[in-house]
Amino acid sequence: MKPSIAKNIFEHFWGSILVSIGTLAIACLWGWNLNGQNGLLQALWIFLILLILEISLSFDNAVVNASILKNWNKFWQTIFLSLGVLIAVFGMRLVFPLVIVGLTTNMSLTETWNLAIENPVQYSEILLTHHAQISAFGGVFLLLIFLDFFVSTKKKVFWIKPLEVQLEKLNKFKNFSIFFTLLFLLILTSTSDLSNSKQSEVVMFGLWGLISYLIINILCQSLEQKGADAVQAIKKGSVGGFIYIEVLDASFSIDAVVGAFAITKDVVIIMLGLGAGAMAVRSLTVYLVKKQTLNELVFLEHGAHYAIGALAIIMIGSVQFHIPEIITGTVGLILILLSGYSSIKRKRFTKPS
Repeated sequence: MKPSIAKNIFEHFWGSILVSIGTLAIACLWGWNLNGQNGLLQALWIFLILLILEISLSFDNAVVNASILKNWNKFWQTIFLSLGVLIAVFGMRLVFPLVIVGLTTNMSLTETWNLAIENPVQYSEILLTHHAQISAFGGVFLLLIFLDFFVSTKKKVFWIKPLEVQLEKLNKFKNFSIFFTLLFLLILTSTSDLSNSKQSEVVMFGLWGLISYLIINILCQSLEQKGADAVQAIKKGSVGGFIYIEVLDASFSIDAVVGAFAITKDVVIIMLGLGAGAMAVRSLTVYLVKKQTLNELVFLEHGAHYAIGALAIIMIGSVQFHIPEIITGTVGLILILLSGYSSIKRKRFTKPS
């Protein structure tokens, strides 16, 4: 590797590299304390797998985040990489699963933590039992983002023009995104094999995803830019925009958290491995912003939102069908790569002679 390339990588990813080294060291110590040298090697291997899992499932998240962060000032970008990382690591990769298990078992956070440490198999079983409800929340939130981008936002550039022009025409139907999302959720839930009580829970979690999205949009308009469009308020860098991007990260992380429990039941290793991956994704986000990649690759944002739509459909669809996590990550990655390739072709084609 050339020195200039190595310097460039370190300059933009030094925070991610330091976090990865630190969390890896903690994971190895944790494994050593549990089972000596074998525990250390096992913790090291699982940590690396979880790191790759998080990055592969959240690559499209980096592109979407970059499309939002590119208009934020340095202060909010710093908040995104500091406080935002703490929320992502401890909030979504540790506290969120504990809260879900605690709510469903009527246990306190302390009791849930003790269960996760002392009986990780039972803890993961409880969490996975409520996968449909969690997916409904994240799926609804992400589907609304997808529809708002293609239906509610006027665009000058189209990637798949025949489809995107038709989607934009749907904006003439007021609140189309909300009605379509709820209808899609209700159809899949009512035709599933879930019990009536569980169907009600899934719909309720989906409604909370909808409510969260609406509250964040209202917050952006009222606190930051009175009378302005919510999407523009989010993109300016603000309290509302920060909350929006954290909930977006939460929705993206659901598959990674659930998939992690198929690899290991150790909540500490899961938090450390996925947390290091989350930091890497956030560093990649800032890198895309600083390099103005989205200005160069104009279809990349479209590809990322198609990936969001695909992930949303997969998550809501998992209420009725089992869909492996590898499919989730692969679909999003393919859409990102295709949009990037189309952007490069367009750039070459339109390049002045």
